[in-house]
Amino acid sequence: MPTPRRTSVLLVTSALAVSTTATVAQISTATAAHASSAQRSNKALAAPLVSARGWTRGQFGCLSLLWSRESGWNHRAHNRYSGAYGIPQALPGGKMASAGRDWRTNPRTQIKWGLSYIKKRYGSPCGAWAHFQSRGWY
Repeated sequence: MPTPRRTSVLLVTSALAVSTTATVAQISTATAAHASSAQRSNKALAAPLVSARGWTRGQFGCLSLLWSRESGWNHRAHNRYSGAYGIPQALPGGKMASAGRDWRTNPRTQIKWGLSYIKKRYGSPCGAWAHFQSRGWY
């Protein structure tokens, strides 16, 4: 007799697992769509700021690779291990206050700060990207 009982428990458990998996997949898809939208929006904010500095489309390509790796262009990205924050992953995040009081929530402020940092430290986004590739950080 125990076999039918065990089988029905397994069926219920399997049904719950399928249901839970579908829910997680739906949430993941919605989160990815939102992240992708924010990523596109933040990249669109950055493009004219990069161009205004006289940097080429190639430089924007390096910046895109760099910040995609660092934060996924997420202006609320937070590294729980280092404390780095925002699109450029400033460490500490409060450094970005020099670009605006809204540094925690405004991607434009973060991008402006990040471009200034890159210019001062590496000369260009491709310089920062080359450093990142050789050392794993910038």
